[in-house]
Amino acid sequence: MKTYVNLILALIFSITAFAQDHPVKIVFDVTSNNPKVHGSAMRHVKAMSEAYPDSQFEVVVYSGAINMVLKDKSSVKEDMEALSNNENVSFVVCQGTMKRDNVTTDQLIPGVTTVPDGILEIIKRQKEGWGYIKEAQ
Repeated sequence: MKTYVNLILALIFSITAFAQDHPVKIVFDVTSNNPKVHGSAMRHVKAMSEAYPDSQFEVVVYSGAINMVLKDKSSVKEDMEALSNNENVSFVVCQGTMKRDNVTTDQLIPGVTTVPDGILEIIKRQKEGWGYIKEAQ
């Protein structure tokens, strides 16, 4: 019996030693104007950034999702402000979308930065080996 216990303990130790998670890089694509999608994206980023603190996460917002990053219109403003304080989480918005919708940088939630083109940002990240998640409903 003692041998079985030692064998089980050795097996558990070896599994945990080899099962350590490697850092990942994930880009989230958000284009929906649906606040439920915005909330879902925040939950995913929050959970993943807490579970994998050595990993990197970037949320790219463009097209119909512009309200997600606006101080006066966002349904996830508090979550976004809190998450943007994490070194491993970033939020970016497409300058093309901002221009189309007459949005200025002073209207953005603190911590949100801009990129020239949301789609090209995603492609750039994918070329760098980042994983891709489309937030939709």
